[in-house]
Amino acid sequence: VPAAWQRPYLNIFKHFRVEEWKRSAREGDVAALTDARLKGTVYRIRGSLPASNYLQLPRTGTQSLGLAGRYLYLLFRPMPRKHFVVHLDVVTQENQVVRISFSTLFKEFKSTATWLQFPFLCGPAQGSLRGGAAGRDLVGAAPADARWTCLVLDLPSILSLHLGRRHSHLKGVKLCSNLLVKNLCTSDLLFEPGVTLSEARRADLACRGLAPMPREMAFPVPKGQKWHDLYDYIRFPSEGSNLPQDSIQKICPGPAAVSEDAQPVTLTKAVRDRLSLVHQITSPKAVSAAWRR
Repeated sequence: VPAAWQRPYLNIFKHFRVEEWKRSAREGDVAALTDARLKGTVYRIRGSLPASNYLQLPRTGTQSLGLAGRYLYLLFRPMPRKHFVVHLDVVTQENQVVRISFSTLFKEFKSTATWLQFPFLCGPAQGSLRGGAAGRDLVGAAPADARWTCLVLDLPSILSLHLGRRHSHLKGVKLCSNLLVKNLCTSDLLFEPGVTLSEARRADLACRGLAPMPREMAFPVPKGQKWHDLYDYIRFPSEGSNLPQDSIQKICPGPAAVSEDAQPVTLTKAVRDRLSLVHQITSPKAVSAAWRR
């Protein structure tokens, strides 16, 4: 259970003051930029060799972030026509360090007792692809129209499903080229993007373990537009799966892509995926703490 200072969520970049580079490290072509669309600072990490161009937290491998939140949120955009790599070092209850990596460079899932490697598929996936010919078509560099993405990683589920291990805490993060990154966050809460506080109260999301995205982590949505039409949301593993999944990707079309006259089975699957967060229940205490904040 996260300590009080990590609740209801922890803004990692803010807490560890990334811009000062005292508790974090950068190597190669890493720069802070102002993004006009997001109306704030983002970090651009670029270069032909991911191992030589990265932003790392904490500063050295002997230190630990010590973050115990269940979910890790990464707000990022892959650079068009480029590959990227992300490494997460997670500590198990047995005090074993496991590296969870995902990248557009990986062509297939690989695992050892201490390293899980997931392909990240940037292409639009219809239905719930888990590999096969359709999945292979999506392997490769990010497309020209790669969007800002909210990636939600359920760290305990990843360790449990793939290694049978119990999650303790997040030790370190290494973001390698080629990426634009807005923020990192940990929490025991599932945040629903594109929902305002008033909408959340009307829909009574709190009783279902949901909360609106904190303002400092939210992507801006111009008046009259919808969040899911502008950005991508990926939750991994996807809700309702009791089987290990071998790639990270968006597994359902946005609301606008769901046809009203689609076949009932297709529509049911799309709706189930689109509303996957609704079925996730978290601690009532944690939820009530979020509303009090």
